[in-house]
Amino acid sequence: MLGFSRLIGRRLAALAVVGLFATALSVSGAAAQDRRQNAPGEFDFYVLSLSWSPSFCKAASERGNTGKNTRIQCGGRPYSFVVHGLWPQYERGFPNYCQRPAPRLDRRVMSSMLDLMPAPGLIYNEWDKHGTCSGLGARRYFEAIRKARAAVKIPADYLELNTTKTVEPAAIEDAFIKANPGLSSAAIAVTCDSKRLSEVRICMSKDLQFRACDEIDRRPCRRKQVMMPPVRGG
Repeated sequence: MLGFSRLIGRRLAALAVVGLFATALSVSGAAAQDRRQNAPGEFDFYVLSLSWSPSFCKAASERGNTGKNTRIQCGGRPYSFVVHGLWPQYERGFPNYCQRPAPRLDRRVMSSMLDLMPAPGLIYNEWDKHGTCSGLGARRYFEAIRKARAAVKIPADYLELNTTKTVEPAAIEDAFIKANPGLSSAAIAVTCDSKRLSEVRICMSKDLQFRACDEIDRRPCRRKQVMMPPVRGG
């Protein structure tokens, strides 16, 4: 019995050590979060995310996604790059859903953005997830999106793409840099899925000037080439 008790004691001690180690990891992970985590208006810069709409629509078709928002975006209108969002960021990590529940977005504000963000569901989601972290009211936040988009010139080759284009991600990045004076390679990242261009992400200061962003720049598409499906109607 004495030996059995010692064995149980050793196992309990071992479990205690494991528990302390797990707690230390948890605390370490929490410490890695920005101290301002999810405090509205407390962030370092924005990411303007421009989605290549034909890739989204092609992938949605392959998945059989026929939801309302997909039908709106992937209908007859020839979208090319559309705004996915303007995302507050920390130098490491990012906030999201900074107000729960989020202040209700006025439908008139939503409707005013449909030329840049082609689905109501996208607009409502971006407000709830990212806009509430900006520290701005809804109208000012979406005005900031419009101003940020106006500050970025889309390279001419991508405005009316009428055939599938296979291109190196670096070439897409270079085209944006060439078309936008002041934009550097440290302020832009091209992302992709398994075969297609997904997004071009451009880092901007709070006053919407191009700025470097190491964490975003370190996470680009790693494929040698990506496909850009043509604009609908092409």
